[in-house]
Amino acid sequence: MWNEKSNRVMVPKMNVKIADIIKVMEGFAPSRLAEEWDNVGLQIGQKEWPVRNIWVALDPLPEVVGAACENNVDLLITHHPLIFQPLKSIDINTPVGSAIQTAIRNQLSIFVAHTNLDSVKDGVNDLLAARIGLKNLKVLGRAFEPESCKLVVYVPVEYEKKVLDALFETEAGKIGSYTCCSFRNEGKGTFRPGISAKPVYGKIGEISHTNEVRIETIVYRDNLQSVIEQLRESHPYETMAYDVYPLSMSENGQGLGRIGELDNDTELYSLALMVKKKLGIESVKVSGRYELPVNKVAICSGSGSGLIRDFLSSAAQVYISGDLRYHDARAVEAANLGLIDIGHFASEHLIVEGLAKRLLEIFSENGIDVKVEACGLEKDPFMIL
Repeated sequence: MWNEKSNRVMVPKMNVKIADIIKVMEGFAPSRLAEEWDNVGLQIGQKEWPVRNIWVALDPLPEVVGAACENNVDLLITHHPLIFQPLKSIDINTPVGSAIQTAIRNQLSIFVAHTNLDSVKDGVNDLLAARIGLKNLKVLGRAFEPESCKLVVYVPVEYEKKVLDALFETEAGKIGSYTCCSFRNEGKGTFRPGISAKPVYGKIGEISHTNEVRIETIVYRDNLQSVIEQLRESHPYETMAYDVYPLSMSENGQGLGRIGELDNDTELYSLALMVKKKLGIESVKVSGRYELPVNKVAICSGSGSGLIRDFLSSAAQVYISGDLRYHDARAVEAANLGLIDIGHFASEHLIVEGLAKRLLEIFSENGIDVKVEACGLEKDPFMIL
């Protein structure tokens, strides 16, 4: 089981399955953060297949899938989906059909983390912002506001640690970048066991007073039932006493795009040169006055045209993204702002190394013997002549 609170993955060392890796990925980049139009998750394979070797890549290209099979890879994790729109047929003479055929023949599973990996904290956008050197980040587009609730459970003082340990093995207790969050205070519980009760404390028909601890924490509604079920297994009472309070809590720092501040004020021209150097790319497209003063920058990994309006209504002076259009540049130019198009590939490919490193850290912490490598075959499909 994946526990995003402690980075623990309860998996037997010699019996790791696709389902176990999916739990890890769901803990890091939950599929609920994906856009409605997106297609993420397991696209090829079976959850019960074993995993010993993982590759991470940007695109599930036929040559990447073929090389993964030749290198005995069990799971290919990609950012871009192999199956994006519903398929009416699988023609093995097409790139998608060929990749599907090769993967299934060689028992290669393909898992996709796309816009959920863009939106999640420490995902693609945060890695891009860090590489450029932006600080004090905020979400550029719509920030996610998942329905959360506060769970309160009452437990006898001598069972406090047992129940708390069980709680922190679940998905409960995450607030921002902090995990295992709870609040506890002591009080006295009062109850009278009925004739058919089997009380741990007190006697049938008599009012009992027990020293208890009130434990409260934050739980996503999607996880509430599983958290309650796990608490029941460690709770001593025949009928566990608990309360659930609805909350509306912004999931801080998660959504498409970011806005951040530079360490030092600069100009558009100097910023463009700095971005080229830090991303290791040969060229960028720039729109706006070269001498435009810049201290706040907006970014979006991948295709950023959809967030142009968010940029124009923000306090940022420059927008950095990929696949930006002619009319985007004209709108930015008219607003006396700046635009730097770094290309789709450069804005996202850094997640390949980043995700591979993150998975290796998790596996190492938990003694899981699964090899993870960043695919080194991919190149930007555009060439500069």
